[in-house]
Amino acid sequence: MDYRDYLNNLLNKAKENMEDVEAFLIKDKEISMGVYKGQLDKYSIAESGGLSLRGIYNGKMGYSYTERIDDSSVDKLIQDTLENSKYIDDLDPETIFEGSDKYENINNFNETLGNVPVSEKIDFLKKLEKEALSLDNRVFAADACVYQEFEQERYIRNTKGIDLHDKVNGAISYISVVVKDGEDTKTGFSLRIIKNFSELDHKQMAKEAVENAISMLGAKSIKSDKYPVVFENKTFADLLSAFSSVFSADNVQKGLSGLKDKIGEEIGSPILNIVDDPFLKDGFGSRNFDDEGTKTSFKKLIDNGKLTSYLYNWKTANKEGVQSTGNASRSYKGQISISPTNLYIEKGDKSFEELVNSISKGLYINNLEGLHSGLNPVSGDFSLSASGYGIEDGKISRAVNLITIAGNLYELLKDIEAIGNDLEFGIYGYIGSPSIKVKSLSISGE
Repeated sequence: MDYRDYLNNLLNKAKENMEDVEAFLIKDKEISMGVYKGQLDKYSIAESGGLSLRGIYNGKMGYSYTERIDDSSVDKLIQDTLENSKYIDDLDPETIFEGSDKYENINNFNETLGNVPVSEKIDFLKKLEKEALSLDNRVFAADACVYQEFEQERYIRNTKGIDLHDKVNGAISYISVVVKDGEDTKTGFSLRIIKNFSELDHKQMAKEAVENAISMLGAKSIKSDKYPVVFENKTFADLLSAFSSVFSADNVQKGLSGLKDKIGEEIGSPILNIVDDPFLKDGFGSRNFDDEGTKTSFKKLIDNGKLTSYLYNWKTANKEGVQSTGNASRSYKGQISISPTNLYIEKGDKSFEELVNSISKGLYINNLEGLHSGLNPVSGDFSLSASGYGIEDGKISRAVNLITIAGNLYELLKDIEAIGNDLEFGIYGYIGSPSIKVKSLSISGE
């Protein structure tokens, strides 16, 4: 199907009844495969997507959507949008954007990724599992060995002149292993987020997962106290991800963010810079326009510890008389919200070893649990189960588990003493951090 012709026909027909109209179309494809005991035990290809229509009628914005993208859905989409607009009662009306003057030229689709034969991807997983099981006789099982690949195609077209299209793809592979030593059982994990299949190294991933699991055997709690802490890069990225909603102007305006009225204030360490970078090479969130058709831009949210900006779509920007930052996001089923592109802490000048060597007695934390329930984005308070390793005289020592870290995000940001040069992105792919050294954190253990 020629989607542009289809959308053009839809808009022309909708324009007969509405002042301005916009169509937003998403097509998704996901391939997922898994190996267990040397055999392919999971393989699926899922295609999904849909089309949303929003239009202004009597000054009110109506919405409708369909997952059936053909001529038979056109009339119903228009009628549902008109009907929906009658019941909208919003003091902050939405607008349909006329388009930006210029868009950066970026390509976030790697043609070679999808061209790699499926047999080669399955073979990689079999080698990954076999390698992990062979590395140590304490490896009991590989309880997950997975490769997932996605493609997404996006179209935005409206009656104000926007006609935009892009295509993105990427892949994730991970392995989880179980090791046993007597009655002691631990798990280890290795994850890769990639744009190019050649980046995957089965030996490296297997070694990482097994060493991580074995290193946790014999883990014990520690005495409750305040300790200096080094956070693993991906672990701090996941913590930042859990709090990322505090940068949304919508949450700020609704009083759901602790950053309300903080623009220009020092909210972090002077060495802390947090950016939203839509042009990051091979970034999972890289794009040159947002879901309203606004051009994206590189921006510092925290600049040398000072809060400099929130993330805006047009609805929130118009409330404050500012410009959208190009961070509108939506699914075809929902209304427009706000999301970062590639949000990350800029890397510092310290190696991981230098961060650890600077601590005489402390903790290295590389796992957090309860990120979706153990924190409050308004107050910034958090209480999370954690595990990692002790640090003694500047060296990684024994494994530590059964501890809880508690604190406040905004105080934690101010307590950052050093930042590593090892920027990595966490499990969601678009939020990243280097390793982070924090002056002091409350640890509950023995």
